[in-house]
Amino acid sequence: MVSTALHEFEDEAPVPSGVAGLDEILVGGFSRSNVHLVEGAPGTGKTTLGLQFLLDGRERGERGLYVTLSETKRELARSARTHGWSLDGIEIFELVPPELTLDPEQEQTLVYASDLELGETVSMVRKEVERVKPERVVFDSVSEIRLLSQGSLRYRRQVLALKNFLALQNCTSLFLDDLTQQAEETSLHSMVHGVVRLHQTALQFGGDRRRLQISKLRGREYKGGFHDFVIRKGGLQVFPRLIAAEHERHFSPTEPVSSGIGELDALLGGGLSRGTSTLIMGPSGTGKSSLTLQIIDAALKRGEKVLIVSFDETRRVLMARAEGLSIDLGPPMASGQLTLQHIDPAELSPGQLIGMIRQHVEDGVQVVALDSLTGYQNAMPEESYLILHMHELLSYLGQQGVMTLLVLAQHGLVGPMQSSVDLTYISDTVLLLRFFEASGKIRRAMSVMKKRTGPHEETIREFRISSDGLRVGPALEQFHGVLTGVPAFSGPPSTLLEPKPDEA
Repeated sequence: MVSTALHEFEDEAPVPSGVAGLDEILVGGFSRSNVHLVEGAPGTGKTTLGLQFLLDGRERGERGLYVTLSETKRELARSARTHGWSLDGIEIFELVPPELTLDPEQEQTLVYASDLELGETVSMVRKEVERVKPERVVFDSVSEIRLLSQGSLRYRRQVLALKNFLALQNCTSLFLDDLTQQAEETSLHSMVHGVVRLHQTALQFGGDRRRLQISKLRGREYKGGFHDFVIRKGGLQVFPRLIAAEHERHFSPTEPVSSGIGELDALLGGGLSRGTSTLIMGPSGTGKSSLTLQIIDAALKRGEKVLIVSFDETRRVLMARAEGLSIDLGPPMASGQLTLQHIDPAELSPGQLIGMIRQHVEDGVQVVALDSLTGYQNAMPEESYLILHMHELLSYLGQQGVMTLLVLAQHGLVGPMQSSVDLTYISDTVLLLRFFEASGKIRRAMSVMKKRTGPHEETIREFRISSDGLRVGPALEQFHGVLTGVPAFSGPPSTLLEPKPDEA
């Protein structure tokens, strides 16, 4: 009889958490009729998560009970109002000294938790659960039980008894622990069904970064590792770590699409391929962003949806740059065909960025441009993390059939050049831009160093930037020293592009 009941119990559907993104990590939600531990330092969002859990239950017609030994009902209501919530319909049971409420006329009966014996405290909680008969319970916090216990053995026995009681009442419960008593208290981990750990890190510059980790979920599949989350009006929002293999989607390969410039298409062996990434790299001023805008303009004219993620230039500057190339981004932005997101890497975590890109791709975006990866790198704690993030992101975009444009600035203007991070091996196509000198003038040249999806020209072509956009010239054969960073041209001046009157 017992084994059959347990088998049926394990087959029950998970209980949604009410937190955007968390259910994806939990693969459905919390385990029904079990106790889960939510632990983290003060300020990491435990109470907010608990309230969201109960509010989600209220929306589904489930009774919820919030047992608090540290905050008053008024304080909880005030916190809820900051998120635009009402706690109507949720039972709140307080075990706090009345002098903390500053309201002697309140209707709620208060009990001195500090004067209670541990057994009496647990007994009162059990009576309240029997009275309310909730499906969801939040207990805030077990650190108060730890104080009343005055011993680890007694503490463990009482928590275990409370856990078993709640399971018999078919309550899906969250125990909150602020970890203020012991820095690494893990005695609860073996007793509860799952453990959610909330972390908050203060960077040397910029906003705090918050991450969560599922360190245990008994008998259930879940997504391990750290996942970024934020607390904003409306509660917690979690950004699950991107695992490209979970989003595989097969699409039929198509012919290369045009960049909008015939000579550049010839250099690329016919154009760019969907589902691939193109790294456009070179020193500052060579025209990487202008070339990216030219390719984006061609995609917009084909009717494709485009996302531009700009780290270095504001919307106003980027719009002005496009206008200087005779590219009008206003109409496609107004219609929703083009989305331009200016990102401050000091305020946005990598998980938020990837979550934003995923949302746009799910909404039908076919071209994504990141300008530049130097700004993206500033959002990473270490360089190695950038490569791992980019590998998953590019794999995901490739599986969705998205054409990705990556802009990477190299250090220096002339001479040997280096990049702050090497992404050439994870990019499908590498387009190299360089300055060169000829006839006493500074000129620009481009070449394709790599293309996985087909053949390409091995030549170098000059290009110029004007108010009419980019002009790419014929292949130039009289070049040497390209890879040194200072290409030298020894051919006749007649083979070079002549400037137009409006060109500098």
